[in-house]
Amino acid sequence: MHQHYDVIVVGARCAGASTAMLLARRGYRVLLVDRAAFPSDIPRGHFIHRGGPAMLHRWGLLDRILATGCPAIDTFVLDLAGFPLVGRNLVVDGVAFGCGPRRMVLDKILVDAAIEAGVEFHDRLSVDDFLTEDGRIAGISGSEAGSSARVVARARLTIGADGRNSRLARTVAAVTYDAVPALTCWYFSYWSGVPSEGFEWYMRTNRVIFAFRTNDNLFAIFIGWPISEFNSVKSEIECQFMNVVDLIPGFAERVRSGRREERFYGAADLPNFLRRPFGAGWALVGDAGCHKDPMMAHGICGAFRDADFLSAAIHEGLAGQRPLDEALMRYERQRNEATMAEYRDNIAAARFSPVSPELLQIRLALRGNQEDTNRFIQMLEGWISHEEFFNPENLQRIFAKAGAKVCSA
Repeated sequence: MHQHYDVIVVGARCAGASTAMLLARRGYRVLLVDRAAFPSDIPRGHFIHRGGPAMLHRWGLLDRILATGCPAIDTFVLDLAGFPLVGRNLVVDGVAFGCGPRRMVLDKILVDAAIEAGVEFHDRLSVDDFLTEDGRIAGISGSEAGSSARVVARARLTIGADGRNSRLARTVAAVTYDAVPALTCWYFSYWSGVPSEGFEWYMRTNRVIFAFRTNDNLFAIFIGWPISEFNSVKSEIECQFMNVVDLIPGFAERVRSGRREERFYGAADLPNFLRRPFGAGWALVGDAGCHKDPMMAHGICGAFRDADFLSAAIHEGLAGQRPLDEALMRYERQRNEATMAEYRDNIAAARFSPVSPELLQIRLALRGNQEDTNRFIQMLEGWISHEEFFNPENLQRIFAKAGAKVCSA
């Protein structure tokens, strides 16, 4: 291991490996470390949408993911009030709107791409402390598994991509804002033999399901409850899980025709917050800087987006295009502008807020109208703006079309 780097990244999952790769591709000397052994799975959500597949395609990695047997997903079944809207053929420039690779698959592809770009990678390395010099974070101190020797490495910038409980964030006392305590708890598992045409999202009173096909032809099912129900759910997981599945008759029939292949995995420590993501000699990315409830599955696509923002800002600073602190301040603004609307919408959804009468009316008008249903889903996915879809002329056209259908019927 070298002793001096341009950047050290602590945490080698989605945000960390992506940031390291993008910086190395710009020619920087980058050290990437993680306390886990790689490849390894982690019990987290892993559906990628809202521009995430397009970023993977731009980075040259989407084909690698699809080659592992993880299907591209171009159909979105959205059922918020007892009837489904189905967006179909959701593909732009040859890239489908979603994919759901298992984390062992995704994280290995990202780490391998970082190494190919020139990143020095060390797994099973625990960071115990951060070096400080003249009031700045100056690197890391830790140990590798199986060795008693101390590992010390210095860098111009140290990045915490070490999750919502980030050690770096605690060390620098990063300011937290717009925080909301955990609102939901989740359990999930994987089934074989379940037919599915795409990504499926079902909302019922105080219950949510999202499900999709992943590697090895398995069907992933995630279910969320209000956090107040965690203890009762945890006490009889399978019964509680299948009770929610049975709320959706057609879905339940398909799931019960298959076989569960893995144990149930769960999570309840899911706070919502943003942190100030930079300071003297340090930066935060991914869940370390902004953590959201899994309700709308924004975690991975947000991690990719923020890795892109952060790597560009660091390049500006280290290349002398603008002062590094100024570039990192711009990174925080970009991140917040990109995430705040969806952050608030996600919190509202995680509170199981009722669907507004206006939205129900629009959804009823969209039934049987595939073109505008697709545009509605595209709006949810960020492909077209909220303002474009909900402008009065567009809504009048949709309602007029729905009225014509009723009259002709």
